[in-house]
Amino acid sequence: MKQMPTKDEILKWISDNPTLTSKRDISKAFGIKGAARIDLKRILKELEAEGHLAKRKKTYRDPEGLPPVSVLMIGEADADGDLFAEPLEWQGEGVMPRILMVMKSSEAALKKGDRILGRLTKVDAEDHSYQARIIRKIGHNPITILGLFRANAEGGRIVPIDKGADREWVVPAGADDGAKDGELVEAQQTGPKSRMGLPKARVIARLGDPTAPRAVSLIAIHQHGIPDRFPDKVISEADAQKPAGLKGREDLRHLPLVTIDPHDARDHDDAVYAHADDAPNNPGGHVVWVAIADVAHHVQPGSELDHEARKRGNSTYFPDRVVPMLPDRLSGDLCSLHEGVSRACLAVRMVLDAKGNKISHSFIRGLMLSHASLNYAEVQTAQDGAPNEKCAPLMEEVIAPLYDAYAATKLARAARQPLELDLPERKIVLGEDGKVASVNFAERLDAHRLIEEFMILANVAAAEELTRLQRPLLFRVHEEPSPQKLDALREVAQASGFTLAKGQVLKTRHLNQLLTQAEGSEFDELVNISTLRSMTQAYYHHENYGHFGLALQSYAHFTSPIRRYSDLIVHRALISGHNWGKDGLSPQDIEQLEATAEHISQTERRSMVAERDTNDRYLASYLSERVGNEFTGRISGVQRFGLFVKLDETGADGLIPISSIGTEYFRFVEEEQRLVGEQSNISLGVGARVTVRLAEAIPTTGGLTLELLTLDGKALPRRGRGRKTYVVRRKANKGRRKQDKIKRKITRK
Repeated sequence: MKQMPTKDEILKWISDNPTLTSKRDISKAFGIKGAARIDLKRILKELEAEGHLAKRKKTYRDPEGLPPVSVLMIGEADADGDLFAEPLEWQGEGVMPRILMVMKSSEAALKKGDRILGRLTKVDAEDHSYQARIIRKIGHNPITILGLFRANAEGGRIVPIDKGADREWVVPAGADDGAKDGELVEAQQTGPKSRMGLPKARVIARLGDPTAPRAVSLIAIHQHGIPDRFPDKVISEADAQKPAGLKGREDLRHLPLVTIDPHDARDHDDAVYAHADDAPNNPGGHVVWVAIADVAHHVQPGSELDHEARKRGNSTYFPDRVVPMLPDRLSGDLCSLHEGVSRACLAVRMVLDAKGNKISHSFIRGLMLSHASLNYAEVQTAQDGAPNEKCAPLMEEVIAPLYDAYAATKLARAARQPLELDLPERKIVLGEDGKVASVNFAERLDAHRLIEEFMILANVAAAEELTRLQRPLLFRVHEEPSPQKLDALREVAQASGFTLAKGQVLKTRHLNQLLTQAEGSEFDELVNISTLRSMTQAYYHHENYGHFGLALQSYAHFTSPIRRYSDLIVHRALISGHNWGKDGLSPQDIEQLEATAEHISQTERRSMVAERDTNDRYLASYLSERVGNEFTGRISGVQRFGLFVKLDETGADGLIPISSIGTEYFRFVEEEQRLVGEQSNISLGVGARVTVRLAEAIPTTGGLTLELLTLDGKALPRRGRGRKTYVVRRKANKGRRKQDKIKRKITRK
């Protein structure tokens, strides 16, 4: 046997050989055999007691260092886009080492909170001491629950507010963070899931009274993880911004540009102006100007403002509040095209022919001045012959030419034939007390369509310009429906007596022909809803796959950089493409383009779900005082477990459980989206007119439970005393056949 190594020699070996640190490895390295291993064990225990080593299962390591393979938690990316992680097994007393993640392009993206098993390499760098490569993901964030706290002697329980949640969570004593009975709380799962009993959780945030005015949107913000507080650095950076001057810009302040927005708009990010084209080679043509706030001037690539804007992806709109993408100093001031104030802009001048086709365009980085801030209703009223004091002076030079140009674009739109769905949009109006005062269907005026059409033209021009310049950008992509969804739509059409051609390349005009067939019939809404459901969801991508719904080959978002990060990327690409300044698309923007597209597509979906959930909760609160009342509506969805009905009065969606329908077993026909009664052959399908009774309304979840009273004006047979009842019948199988055989034997006896 070799001489027993000293403590220093053992420590040096462990430091130099971090993968060979078990007692067996150390014995082999120093040639220690037999009974001498007892002495080695004693020395290792002494080193552990003295704090030089930390035992990890059957290995030893330096407590101020990290093992070569360790469990890490991913943190947020820094301003440069670098991703850092924290070691979950850190046991040292000094500063926790910082770990830089080194990712391969083929590896899936990581997000904050992901837990991974990483291979570590010690490095000598200024801002980090280790680099890590991912071995595999080993888990996810702890499950987060938002619900009502119900106190009891053992601690309490949490009743989740999610519609789909089917179980409560136990909060042990001391893990309630002082929450009071009935409070809205946010909690996290503690420990692994159990196959028996309720899962455990601990309260991490108290959110107050769930019935308080304006608490509904707060629930959605927390539930969906929408960032609603700007970091101090972001606010400081925004407050330091100053208005842009004329240097490096074209002066457009002589153009009578105006903003046209909803009457309650807080910001104005687009302005328009149109006039007849006096070029002799374009008789009957028009020139349309669209000017957009130059957000890129204030939000520089790599800045704190840029990092936060990308993180949020977009603004989120609730009936009582807006969670903006940018601080109010920008969104409500410097980047808002207020009346009579000079503002930096990116403008596009588009020349249209007499039929509304765009024949040319040119982009300008300029300084503009809004000559009036108008709303849709007053502009439409003015065009209809009753201008108010504000609109009267603008009729001849501004408003009338806008409508003339819009009339031409309608011709081009009719030739292009984008998808023309007719589905009314609901708007929740809140009173001063924060409660729902009314639910109205938003009115669609030509003033709305005018602005919408000009914005589409500007977005097309931006995509075409950047394609011409061969600059990278984010396209707005909408792909055609899948064959399976088309088959389902075709089934609905045929069942309604209409046709949707098969065996040809699908165009939006084919779907418009179907919608025209159904227009004015009893199946009008059914066909519109079914067509909408057959569509795929639009998203952002760095490659161009076209926009099916708008029937456009190339489309990008350019017109709303205050509330969408995608538009800011397009603005930067235009700045770079025209060499307008150093605030264009950065190398890091280009490198992250694919990841940015995926990220902001996800934040957009997150906002849509949060907005929908909030509206559902407001509507449930509004209807909770009318439980027992009868309503008319249409079946908007069919599932095995029941029917979804959209109520005519409010647009709210409620569920009719299948167990409450009629007196027989209903079979679910998935391909036709209907329930069919086995005895009566009654058919319950999407679009059918129904009368229902409101059985339950739960404001905290937004859930509405309905009872079906009539179908197409006829009452359904109901359960009652002395009447035959039915139970759910399952598909025939061996188990059922055996049960039936036993039942027959019992009957014979």
